[in-house]
Amino acid sequence: MTTAPGSRLGLRANAGQFALLVGVNGLVGGMIGQERTVLPLLASDVFRLTGFTVVLTFVLAFGVTKALANLVAGSLADRYGRRPVLITGWLLGLPVPLLLIWAPEWGWVIVANVLLGLNQGFAWSSTVIMKIDLVGPARRGLAMGLNEAAGYGAVAITALATGFIAARSGLRPAPFLLGLAFAGLGLGASVLFVRETRGYVALEDGRDAMTEATRPGWRSVFARTSMRDPSLSAASQAGLVNNLNDGMAWGLLPIFYASHGLAVAEIGILAATYPAVWGIAQIGTGALSDRIGRKGLIVTGMLVQAGAILLIAAGSDVGVWLLASALLGLGTAMVYPTLLAAVADVAAPAWRGAALGVYRLWRDLGFAVGAVVAGVLADLAGMPFAIAAVAGLTAASGLVVLARMRETRPT
Repeated sequence: MTTAPGSRLGLRANAGQFALLVGVNGLVGGMIGQERTVLPLLASDVFRLTGFTVVLTFVLAFGVTKALANLVAGSLADRYGRRPVLITGWLLGLPVPLLLIWAPEWGWVIVANVLLGLNQGFAWSSTVIMKIDLVGPARRGLAMGLNEAAGYGAVAITALATGFIAARSGLRPAPFLLGLAFAGLGLGASVLFVRETRGYVALEDGRDAMTEATRPGWRSVFARTSMRDPSLSAASQAGLVNNLNDGMAWGLLPIFYASHGLAVAEIGILAATYPAVWGIAQIGTGALSDRIGRKGLIVTGMLVQAGAILLIAAGSDVGVWLLASALLGLGTAMVYPTLLAAVADVAAPAWRGAALGVYRLWRDLGFAVGAVVAGVLADLAGMPFAIAAVAGLTAASGLVVLARMRETRPT
């Protein structure tokens, strides 16, 4: 695919389309945010689920599906274009809020989260790749910071809003009407206004098109990203552990806070603080990684996350948990856009979409691993122990990055 006449790389040169994609990814994030506060409480209060492992099955279903969708989305985006993948993601997301509203039993919620995983894997992956296409290598960290800030800022705002809506109007249906609006707006904007960006790869890669001859096979990209390249494999395991602790935070922490007597609105504030700080701070941390490098931010961010999670496990009041949630958001902001930028640094443009898909496969399997680890440990030894164990895994992951990853920032 060739670029349109006059096309140029750069954030300023493509500001309009870039801003549109930022908005679209905010709507993608809102689809997750509709669940962050309400769904764990729905499991315990409406469906009367008791075991933590059972409660966290919705996170498991979401994580596995999203991980596999990321893998498929990256390859499809390289082969057929980014825009069709984005539109497919929104079509798959449309039924999610309706299923959550009407679910008569927990199995419907699992189906909804399978569709949500497909929605997130296809739609979020395509917006990531499209922004990287548009800006080129010089502002890659900033681009990822803005992308992730929009997505997780929307997670935070929606988690807060649904908490207050649920406190006033009940756990269903009102909180999920926001998700229905997000899905309609996202699909409409993607169909009517988003343009294909695959042709911009030719500008960066110095060729007129991506051809089969210049693109390595899927198995080669998978092996390189997962194992063979030390920097890519270090990024993949760090992404997995980062989302492992996010899966724990999503599924377990609202129940942990409720067990200490917090009201739904207070839980909503705590559930929103973590992604709010994460979302806002990513704008700065993504740009900072363009200036000082990727590796140091990733290592430091994983250690900050570990300390914050340990503080949550040891805490017993809202003030401590609010501080810990903010620190967890800050640590995640240091890691999340920087890992994406590091993978894009190492992968050549012709196979970048596939490499990002493999990385996001491992990263979002962390949701599933986190659901299993947190659920089993909480059932066996209690919630504080499970949360502290996740803190230890997060610290160990940071040390793996320190040992294996090279600095990847383009000079």
